[in-house]
Amino acid sequence: MVYRWLKQYVLTLPSREGTFLTEAEVCRETGTSRTPVREALLRLEADGFLQIVPKKGAYVPPITEAEIEAVMQARSLVEEWCARQAAGFGDMLAVELDRLVALQVEVQHDPVAFIERDREFHRTIVRAAGNPVLADFYEGLRDRQLRMGVHAITISGGRGASVLAEHAAIVEGIRRGQPEQAAAAVAQHLARTLVALRLPTAAGWGAVATGREPAKVRQ
Repeated sequence: MVYRWLKQYVLTLPSREGTFLTEAEVCRETGTSRTPVREALLRLEADGFLQIVPKKGAYVPPITEAEIEAVMQARSLVEEWCARQAAGFGDMLAVELDRLVALQVEVQHDPVAFIERDREFHRTIVRAAGNPVLADFYEGLRDRQLRMGVHAITISGGRGASVLAEHAAIVEGIRRGQPEQAAAAVAQHLARTLVALRLPTAAGWGAVATGREPAKVRQ
């Protein structure tokens, strides 16, 4: 599917650099016609991953230091509070989170899939807190977090294993029904994520960051 291929490609572009994509280039890489490529670009624009610029192509903007700081501050405010509330569910919620961590382990060598599983883990905690306003606000951060997360996992050696251990610590706080333990584990996890996000971008990593060559996509 063109959309899936293109989304993965965009997510693994260097996060500190702006990049222009053209329909012709994507058609050549995916082996498809312009119609499915155009539809995929429009979907990605609606998702917030790129901006279509008339007569120029699709622009994937860089992620700035200010944006990283703002997103991580917002995550801390939301997720620490939600972890405290979610701790009230104890083992009931912990069992589901264990399942999500296990799924994340299975895809730890695929940065995009790993971060998508990561988002589901955190989303589950936020939704368990039972505040629909916060849940909706948190979803609004999703697109920014995906590309940031792929950046952190790709350039920071061993970060994937650290994330899994940090997630396990969050689950343990919830399993024990300890609000402050769960919130502290979330705070530590996000602080370490911020450190990884501040690392300089490695040059020249794109679709290769997934560990495989871009596959041709058929209509």
